[in-house]
Amino acid sequence: MEQDIATQVVGLGGSSDFTLWSLFLRADFVVKFVIILLIASSIFSWALIFDKFKLFKNINKSTDDFEKKFWKSKSAENFNNSLPVNSKDPATLIFKAAMTELIKTKRQSSAIQSARVQRILEIATDNEIKKVEKNFTYLATIGSTAPFIGLFGTVWGIMNSFQSIAISRNTSLAIVAPGIAEALFATALGLLAAIPAVVAYNKFNSDSRRYFSKIENFSKRFLSII
Repeated sequence: MEQDIATQVVGLGGSSDFTLWSLFLRADFVVKFVIILLIASSIFSWALIFDKFKLFKNINKSTDDFEKKFWKSKSAENFNNSLPVNSKDPATLIFKAAMTELIKTKRQSSAIQSARVQRILEIATDNEIKKVEKNFTYLATIGSTAPFIGLFGTVWGIMNSFQSIAISRNTSLAIVAPGIAEALFATALGLLAAIPAVVAYNKFNSDSRRYFSKIENFSKRFLSII
């Protein structure tokens, strides 16, 4: 095995091709696996980022429209009846759940009715928070682990480079440089995957808090008029 490593490094030592594809092809199995894992994580992360960006854009618009129409309506029941059955807007779904409970408890005292509607509003809001924040943990996981996975690939690659130097007894930069370049490529990919994921996670967390603060404010105003 040691002879194979030495032969591989000596054979590649004279190569001056440092394109990303060449670095990948020259890497050993472990570093290749790390690179593929990081690229896959980055693609998945960007897919989530675009999906959540689109989601927040849509629900902010639909919820603003919902609130404007609600406060212009003559009665909550008429407005509830006019809402689409298959709506995916969180505010609409929360309101519908509250109205269902409100209609059910019509014959109850106002205090009991208000308490039950408030409870339904809280449950429905929690359910919508879970839907909106679904997959947030993946962004957090990629953001926190990708640099370490890349670092593992780097350490492994540099370890192989030093092992090859010891075997070949050649400390020429031409021998060492390709292996170190491959190793550092893994760290670069780790950072490339992690940085957008961390930034997106923080942004979407902030967007979620802001959005559901708006929902809570609407719920309080709604409870005050029933």
